[in-house]
Amino acid sequence: MSQNFINFSEIRDLRTAFDLLDRDQDGHVTPEELQFMLRNLGIHVRDELIDDLLREASRTGSGLIDETEFLQWVARIQALKEDSSTSSSSSSTSATQAADDDLTQDLVAAFRVFDRDGNGYITRDELKSAMDMIGENVTEYQLNEMLELADADKDGRINYEEFARLLL
Repeated sequence: MSQNFINFSEIRDLRTAFDLLDRDQDGHVTPEELQFMLRNLGIHVRDELIDDLLREASRTGSGLIDETEFLQWVARIQALKEDSSTSSSSSSTSATQAADDDLTQDLVAAFRVFDRDGNGYITRDELKSAMDMIGENVTEYQLNEMLELADADKDGRINYEEFARLLL
């Protein structure tokens, strides 16, 4: 059964993500803030595409999105993802596979940014270092929240599957 809504836990997680994207804490995510985060995760997207995505997500068309617009934008993306996964046809299989391969490569690259010692896990210290590296001063509370939401097996560290599940 398809789920076309975001639950409370996801909203909390998305608000944390919005706060991380909103580097200057002015209540809006700019194309530059989104691009900065993506590049630091090893994900390269053309500036024009970022501009277009944010302009589309913005109710005013300003290219700046507030938290509500961000939540609505993610909900639309999730709905499209669910629709495409239930209605994919065999003719689009190769294109879908190529996109999945690109996404996997991007996720692995992002994971490696966080997994500084290359042991296959992101520890609390590595998470803190990564946030510092991208210029995000996170509080102990925020760090605990991020670790709690990502660490599904509660072993105190984030493995690749947990990391991918968090981002997808």
